[in-house]
Amino acid sequence: MELSRTTASDLLNALSTRQVSTQEVMQQTLNRIGAVNQAANAIVALRDPDDLMAEARALDAGPNRGQLHGLPIAVKDVVNVAGIVSSQGSPIFKGHIPQRDDLIAARMRAAGAILIGKTNVPEFGLGSHTFNPVYGATANPYNLTRTCGGSSGGAAVALATGMVALADGSDAMGSLRNPAAWNNVYGFRPSWGRVPSEPVGDGFLHQLSTLGPMARSPEDLGLLLDVISGPDSRQPYGGAHPNIFPVKAADMRGLQIGWLDDWGGAYPFEDGIRKMCQDALSVFTQQGAEVVPVAPPIEAERLWDTWTTLRSWSVAASLAPLADQREALKDTAQWELDRGLTLTAMQVHQASVVRSEWFRRAAKLMRDYDALVLPSTQVWPFEIETPYPTEIAGQRMDTYHRWMEVMVPVSLIGLPCLALPVGFGVNGLPMGMQVFGPRGADARILSIGAAYHAVTGWPQKRPATP
Repeated sequence: MELSRTTASDLLNALSTRQVSTQEVMQQTLNRIGAVNQAANAIVALRDPDDLMAEARALDAGPNRGQLHGLPIAVKDVVNVAGIVSSQGSPIFKGHIPQRDDLIAARMRAAGAILIGKTNVPEFGLGSHTFNPVYGATANPYNLTRTCGGSSGGAAVALATGMVALADGSDAMGSLRNPAAWNNVYGFRPSWGRVPSEPVGDGFLHQLSTLGPMARSPEDLGLLLDVISGPDSRQPYGGAHPNIFPVKAADMRGLQIGWLDDWGGAYPFEDGIRKMCQDALSVFTQQGAEVVPVAPPIEAERLWDTWTTLRSWSVAASLAPLADQREALKDTAQWELDRGLTLTAMQVHQASVVRSEWFRRAAKLMRDYDALVLPSTQVWPFEIETPYPTEIAGQRMDTYHRWMEVMVPVSLIGLPCLALPVGFGVNGLPMGMQVFGPRGADARILSIGAAYHAVTGWPQKRPATP
C-alpha cells in the first residue's frame, strides 16, 4: 500500500480489517518522512520514533478507538498539542511544550489518531508563504525552489508527498485553499461555526478564520470534517451538524455552476491561471452541468477595504498581549498590529455593515446557482526567498497580502469552499480553483468535488516526489 497515493479512507479500512497493522503504517510513515522531509521541511517537531512505534503497538493490542484509529497525523503548528513543541513559528514560543491539547487536536486524538508532530507554518500563520525563524521555509515538492503557500503549507506538502494521508489546517484568508492549489491536493474551508475554534479570548466578535481539513480526496475531507465538527458548549456559535462521510458524488446533470472569473477585471492574474480553471470547468459540463459566467455581484474594492479593516482588527486583538515584544514579531505582524490598534469602533462597525450587505447579496445570488467558482490564487508559486509578491501582471500590490484578494469574497462571509486541483501549468507547477456555496451547503460542495475527483484524480495521478 503506497502511502503517497492511498487515500485515508482506504488506509483506515485496511487498518480496521487488519489487512495492515498500525505498526506497519507507522513504520511506513516514518520511512517516508525520512526519505522526503529533509528536502521539503514540511513536518517539524517530530516525536521520538520509538515512542511513536510504542503507541502504534498499543493501538494494535487494544480496541478500535474511533474513526481515525491508528492513523498518523501531524498537526498544524498554530495548534497546541500536549507534549509536542508548539511554536506557532515564532521565536517567542520556540521550545514551548503545552500541557494540554487544543480542541481540534483533542478531537483527533479521541478518534484514534496518533499525533506524530507538527506541520510547518508562517509565523503566527500570517501570510501565504510558509517560512519562519524557528524552522525555516517549507519548499514546494513540485519545485523545491518555489513556495508551497500557506499558512497550511506544511500540511499540504506532507499530504502531497505521502508523509501523511490526512491533515488539519486553518483558513482566514485562504490558508487551506492556496496551499491546496500549489500542492495538488484538496482543502476545505467549512461553513463558519461548523468546526469550533479554541474557546479562549473573544468568542463573539472576531469571526474570520476557521479550522478545516486537507486531504487527497473530497471523501477524506468529509471523514476528517466529521471528526472535528460539532458544537462546543463554551462557545456561542455553531451547533449540531449531520455527518457528511461517506461523501457521495453528486449527479451533476442540470446543475448550474456560476463562473466569477476575475471579478469583472478587478483581480489581476499571472498568465495561464484563468485558462487552466476555465478548462477544468469543462469537467462539470461534460458531466451535465451548465457553467454560466457571472458578473461581479459587489464592488471588489468595497470587499477589500472591509476585509483589511476586520482582519487587522482581529489580528491586532490576538497579538496585543505580545505588544511589548513587538520587535520580535515579523514585519507583517507588526504592520497588522499597528494598523489594528489605530482603528476606531465606528470604522469596524462600518466594515461590518458592508460585510453584512455582501452576505445578503451572496445569499440572493446563490438561489440561482448550485455553486460558484473562482480561481484559488492569482499567481504561480513564487521563489522561496521572496516574502510575498509585490506585483501581478504589471499591477503593484499595496499590501503584503493583496495578491490573495481572490480569496476575500468567501473568507469575508464564512462560506463553505472546496479548493480542488486543476492540473499543472507549462511550468510544471500545480494550480487550483475554489468551488463554494451558501452557508450550510458543506455536503453539497463536497459532493460536487467528489464528482470532479472521480474524473480527474489529480493527487493520485501526480503525487509529489521531491
